[in-house]
Amino acid sequence: MRIVLDTNVIVSAVIWGGTPLRLLQAATAGDIDLYTSPALLIELREVLGREHLASRLAQQRSSVEQAIGHYGDLAISVSPLSTPRVVPGDADDDHVIAAALAAHANLVVSGDKHLLSMGSYKGIGIGTAVQALATLGVTGGS
Repeated sequence: MRIVLDTNVIVSAVIWGGTPLRLLQAATAGDIDLYTSPALLIELREVLGREHLASRLAQQRSSVEQAIGHYGDLAISVSPLSTPRVVPGDADDDHVIAAALAAHANLVVSGDKHLLSMGSYKGIGIGTAVQALATLGVTGGS
């Protein structure tokens, strides 16, 4: 299954663990393929670089660069040719859709209300980490 993770899901996985982390573990195990784009990696770097998140990474004996490097190694990067204006209320989320289209993804995983309210776009499902794990047949966890 081809999946694009929204930045908020990756940050949650890296900083807090829980259900979002299980998606990264599934990718590490080869159960799913994660996709990203240069725009999404830039956003991830900016968000993880925020003082409170960077200090949390430091407490975990990691850094922004290590987290970005690990995710960059785990996810396949695609370069969308265009970024359609499709997400109501938040143009920044259009980059997630653009990456999903370029990756021919099956699913976008997000915690963002703007994306989740869409439900799907051009045959690409949009759901939460819990919904993604259920789709993969994984139950339980936090």
